[in-house]
Amino acid sequence: MSLVRRATPEDAGEVLRLRQVMIDSLFDGGGSIEWHAASLPTVRGKLADAEGSFVAFVVDHPDRPEALAALVAGTIEYRIGRADNPHGAVGHVFSVATDPDARRRGYARACMETLLDWFRERGVAHVDLNASAEAEPLYAALGFVRKPDPSMRLSL
Repeated sequence: MSLVRRATPEDAGEVLRLRQVMIDSLFDGGGSIEWHAASLPTVRGKLADAEGSFVAFVVDHPDRPEALAALVAGTIEYRIGRADNPHGAVGHVFSVATDPDARRRGYARACMETLLDWFRERGVAHVDLNASAEAEPLYAALGFVRKPDPSMRLSL
């Protein structure tokens, strides 16, 4: 039996907590959590939509009831097709996080494998993610490769 399960609306607070763990690990910690209150209703709604394009998979913390040990979230986007992806379904992985006291137990890998299966079941041809140096070995072991990225961003 797998430890991984799909996150539910009741997990929203813990999903935000683990997202903050990820954010803090990338940006030297100390980040504000004031935004969590505004985000909580949206996250609950997204987790309640079982047919939507967003999903999160989690592992319950083995030592702390009501806490999560690991989180992986992903979404499916539509882009106009091309030869290697005629239907245009592209997966994006984000918010891969493991509670610091639950690391090195395979939880992130198990969540990632479950998410990749979810993408496959929905006909996703490509899956993108941004990898930290620490996480890159996990992603490489799952078959991800670095790509040249001409991405730009405008904040509105």
